[in-house]
Amino acid sequence: MEARMTIDTPHPNAETLRLLYKDFSLLEKYATEDVKLHPADRAPGYSPVQGKQAVLRHERALLDATRGTLLMDVEAIHANESFGAVLGTLRASVDGEVAMPFCGLWRFSDGLITEHWENAYDAPSLTRALSGKASS
Repeated sequence: MEARMTIDTPHPNAETLRLLYKDFSLLEKYATEDVKLHPADRAPGYSPVQGKQAVLRHERALLDATRGTLLMDVEAIHANESFGAVLGTLRASVDGEVAMPFCGLWRFSDGLITEHWENAYDAPSLTRALSGKASS
């Protein structure tokens, strides 16, 4: 089996992700009403966050947990009609500096976001750091 690779101009869904990582409140414009989010700290038996307003509340809570210091340094965005992937480093200042690689995975339908998986390199450590329970 031979892999085929084409390099074109960026897909419009890549532009959507680029804008979203600059201002996550734009999710209001680019997501379906029933969008689903799988948080980075998912454990066995977790339930995804369901619905645009619930996902926006989840993201606002993450920003609040970082005292407004959350920054997603994006290194690469790849997208096509169905999926997108964003690689970068999550940064925040919460009782010290937090810096961790992340990979956001996105599913699209008709140009709108229908599902998102948050992936942090070490989600348990990130959760502890954001909750103020990081070990010294």
